[in-house]
Amino acid sequence: MNNGGARRMNGGGEEDDDEDYVNGDLDAWERTYTDERSWESLQEDESGLLRPIDNKALYHSQYRRRLRSLSSTATAARIQKGLIRYLYLVIDLSRAASETDFRPSRIVVIAKHVEAFIREFFDQNPLSQVGLLTIKDGVAQCLTDLGGSPESHIKALMNKLECSGDSSLQNALDLVDGYLNQIPSYGHREVLILYAALSTCDPGDIMETIQKCKKSKIRCSVIGLAAEMFICKHLCQETGGTYSVALDESHFKELILEHAPPPPAIAEFATANLIKMGFPQRAAEGSISICSCHKEAKVGAGYTCPRCKARVCELPTECRICGLTLVSSPHLARSYHHLFPIAPFDEVPPFSLNDPNHKLQRNCFGCQQSLLNPGNKPGLLVVCPKCKGYFCLDCDIYIHESLHNCPGCDSFRHSKADKE
Repeated sequence: MNNGGARRMNGGGEEDDDEDYVNGDLDAWERTYTDERSWESLQEDESGLLRPIDNKALYHSQYRRRLRSLSSTATAARIQKGLIRYLYLVIDLSRAASETDFRPSRIVVIAKHVEAFIREFFDQNPLSQVGLLTIKDGVAQCLTDLGGSPESHIKALMNKLECSGDSSLQNALDLVDGYLNQIPSYGHREVLILYAALSTCDPGDIMETIQKCKKSKIRCSVIGLAAEMFICKHLCQETGGTYSVALDESHFKELILEHAPPPPAIAEFATANLIKMGFPQRAAEGSISICSCHKEAKVGAGYTCPRCKARVCELPTECRICGLTLVSSPHLARSYHHLFPIAPFDEVPPFSLNDPNHKLQRNCFGCQQSLLNPGNKPGLLVVCPKCKGYFCLDCDIYIHESLHNCPGCDSFRHSKADKE
């Protein structure tokens, strides 16, 4: 018998059957559209017709807005940034993380974007280190120690995604404070908490723990996946961090990636220090030695500390024997662009190629692709304020997020040097 007949026969239970029909008896094509929320990807144009949202233009507008806010903050005052960061990522694995308001569940979305964040973090901060902590059953546990290997962190996280019990914010902060108190004074101590619960089950006074974190110069930031909580907001305000609540998966991705670039250093903690570093040599292929990191005999791959000759597996790290900070020269070079960031490009308003007052180059200076849309109409593009070179949206993002140099300015500088 069909669903309509079943509802008529049940009489008073019609409302319950309606709910079952909506939740469990949808056809396959209906479930697909319900899960993907495809109606959110449509917008109404000027004539009242529905058309797909231009995701590329939307993403670029969000990127430009974020770039302008960062550049305006940097130009308002010369801000010192922490290039050597020690970040603990705290992930809430309580039962609240298994909720399905994020598809397919909160924890799946968290794991997906934490992996992307870890890779982006090490790309933006080659001299920094990350550690992972989890909160489950009211207990905070250290998943990985501070280290510079993204693969080891990701592998450890993917093996521990079971959700259960309550969440305890105080236990997590106490554990983080114990680890970060051992960090040298030149290192910037940070905590990023991905919090899914709407409560915290703590054994003591969490306000005292927050003040202890503030005294230890630990910058605490929280990204919520449910609703705003006073205690999380108070924690961020006291320690100089940021607090945000994700609206959906794309918003969560945007929020977590905002923590990849180094944040401004807290004024009273931003002290200048000279740091002694070592540049180890790569071990010869086929050589056998005991790794000081894992206390195991390994063949070939590894680096030798220039001070104590101990073997380490990866860079950057701190020598377990003599305590010397070990880096490579590319790590220092990749950190340079945070000190002198490239200026944001100016948006070019749309105009016709037939306008005699504008001379628009037809190809992007970076990728040499055409800047014209069908019909010889110029698309969205930007121009460098220094060299006046025009770039497409993809090159604009690539230059500011990966290359960190303007190809037009560099070519102009080289051509000028050749003439001299």
